[in-house]
Amino acid sequence: MNIKSYLIKKKDIIDKTLERLVPLDRTFPPSVHEAMRYSLFAGGKRLRPILAIAAAESLGARTTDLLPVAASLELIHTYSLIHDDLPAMDDDDFRRGRPTCHKVYGEAIAILAGDGLLNMAFEVLSDTRRLNAIPARRLITIIKEVSTASGVGGMVGGQVADMDSEGKEVDFPTLEYIHTHKTGALIRASVRVGAI
Repeated sequence: MNIKSYLIKKKDIIDKTLERLVPLDRTFPPSVHEAMRYSLFAGGKRLRPILAIAAAESLGARTTDLLPVAASLELIHTYSLIHDDLPAMDDDDFRRGRPTCHKVYGEAIAILAGDGLLNMAFEVLSDTRRLNAIPARRLITIIKEVSTASGVGGMVGGQVADMDSEGKEVDFPTLEYIHTHKTGALIRASVRVGAI
């Protein structure tokens, strides 16, 4: 197997799935949908959904059964990037070589676009019509895994620890906590939900 072609092929599949899931930018109210799509389709490797797919495939699952779950991971990752870039957080002007969401759409719409992506992820994860190949009990386990990884016990906690450490010298356990929670929690959850 050629890893480079595998990554390209899976990224393409994820992008097509996201295109189908996320409302078009002209859907009312257009400003928030435009901002969501601006950030979601700004590039990126789609590492988290690809990890979920690879874990599932390694256990014999079909990629098509997992696509909505994998896409939801990218929705959450993109929400976290939008919020991370905000002036109250890391205050970044650029992401992936282009202006950040709040620089283009304003802070309020950026916050709401992030909120929209996060909530959409859970709409997708709980849509049993879309995920009919996955038993309901397993879906609940997946939702628990993803919500824990993206909440205070995961990404949110890591972001708080990162902000609390700003301008301070931090010890190794604090640094490790930041990285394993702010970034690592959703990566770990991606592999786990693929396996589930």
